[in-house]
Amino acid sequence: MNREAYFDNARWGLIFLVVFGHVIQPYIDQEPFLNVIYFWIYTFHMPAFIFMAGYFAKGTLSKGYVIYLMKKLLVPYAVFQIVYTFYYLLIGKEDWLHSPFEPHWSLWFLISLFCWHLLLYWYKSLPKHLALLIALQIGLLVGYMDEIGHLFSLSRTFVFFPFFLLGYWFNDNHLSFLRQRASRAVALVVMVSMAVGIAVAPPFSIDWFLSSKSYAVMGASEWGGMFRLVVYSISTVMMLSVLAWVPARAYSWSKYGQRTLYVYLMHGFFVQWFREYNVFHVDSVLDIILLFIISGLITWLLASWKMIQLSQPLIEMYKYIPSDKQRAYYS
Repeated sequence: MNREAYFDNARWGLIFLVVFGHVIQPYIDQEPFLNVIYFWIYTFHMPAFIFMAGYFAKGTLSKGYVIYLMKKLLVPYAVFQIVYTFYYLLIGKEDWLHSPFEPHWSLWFLISLFCWHLLLYWYKSLPKHLALLIALQIGLLVGYMDEIGHLFSLSRTFVFFPFFLLGYWFNDNHLSFLRQRASRAVALVVMVSMAVGIAVAPPFSIDWFLSSKSYAVMGASEWGGMFRLVVYSISTVMMLSVLAWVPARAYSWSKYGQRTLYVYLMHGFFVQWFREYNVFHVDSVLDIILLFIISGLITWLLASWKMIQLSQPLIEMYKYIPSDKQRAYYS
């Protein structure tokens, strides 16, 4: 139970950071403090999510499991690709029309996650170090191919796959070591140092952590592979440092960590509306606190039991009828 609470706590904290990062993104150029927070979050939040997805992966390609993955990931992708297309048109967003195979905004994760499960079946039969080396090499090489980008989420699929592999091989012994007092002390130093480093470093593009563009597009045609290797190192160290400080005990809010998919898929309705109509302005510390609170409320609302009841037919294609015990747990 403690182990499961640990991962629920981690998922809940990470999905809040996803929402908060998306909410503050329009203001990072005008507010240096928000810029540091934004870059700091992006050094680890998606690698950590992908890492935990790998931890719970089964590594099988049985017919039943593949069908389950298709229903769980590809069907919601297709549904929300259509829903977001019409929603963007409704709110007047310019780039509202996308190819069905070019994911809207955050929907890339669903396609990539499906592919990672398929890739895992082949990689898990290799020696661990060899499998990870091959995955890293492919992640480095795809950056030199301009043809690989947003379409089918191919770039992110290959670049982020090593984190999925690491999660699959992560076990309780690793978790125990990660949460030792000495490890957590080092992790704290790493996290603080990273924030300071971002604050004093010369400006650089967040695209290096988004992993959706080629090196040429990011202006590093020759040395892009070396830069991405540095990004891999930063993301891995930051990911493990943050996970070292996740509490293991169950809290009243831990249950929401089991419904992060709902938050991930639907928070775009809020964020894109905020951006399109310039709902918020950042002129003071109080405005930053307001954005923090708004992000928390969105995260909580979309993971609430009432929202699950309303949105589950859209996300999972069926109406879930809970037992009294389950209803009491989630409400």
